[in-house]
Amino acid sequence: MADALSAEDSSVRLQAALAVGSHPDPGFLDALLERCAVEPDFFVRDMLSWALTRLPPEVALPRIRQELDSERAQARSQALHTLSKIGDSGAWAWITRDLVRDADDEVARTAWRTAVVLAPEAEKPDLAGELVEQLGRGDRTVRLSLSRALVDLGDAAAPALAKAAANPDPAVAAHAHATELLRRDPETGFDAAVDEARRVVALGPERAAAADASASEAAESSAAEAAVESGAPMDVAKSTESAVC
Repeated sequence: MADALSAEDSSVRLQAALAVGSHPDPGFLDALLERCAVEPDFFVRDMLSWALTRLPPEVALPRIRQELDSERAQARSQALHTLSKIGDSGAWAWITRDLVRDADDEVARTAWRTAVVLAPEAEKPDLAGELVEQLGRGDRTVRLSLSRALVDLGDAAAPALAKAAANPDPAVAAHAHATELLRRDPETGFDAAVDEARRVVALGPERAAAADASASEAAESSAAEAAVESGAPMDVAKSTESAVC
């Protein structure tokens, strides 16, 4: 089985991980974790984590915790991912500040997701305060992951985001504004939220609001004028203006 878990063919490795998970045996714990640290295929890694969740928590969790201190970034990341799948609230205390701020983006992203899953309600405001310290970090993928984590914290994230929105660093402020837009309306696309946030940061909240009001008035006037020019009665033009409002 150890040979199969490290076979050259990823489909063989996937089947091996499936077999181990289908017949859970604590004797495979070390082999599964060792493979997690080096496995290049996403689907195989996910199957390895699933196999670990099938083991008794009292056996698996202490050993998984050791991986959080590994020098190998993938070992830390995959251990965090597995903890999020197991969902044991006792593991919350293991999500340290060092992990949330890990220099490796993938480890940090996984730590954010796992922290949100495991955090008790009473700890969520403090977690939000810690997460906003990472606003403005990394590329689009990293920033989107952080925004999703903060959105998943719900209202607990609102005070921390409001404070971050006033940060003198425009990248941090824009990321905070975009995240708050997503929190209020999850249907808003991330890129659209970022564009709007950058506009607000560039203009300032008051000027942005004034620009929005001016644009709204212009749209109302154009709609009414179009209705009149088309020969519609004035009451239709007024109803058109009301519809725009």
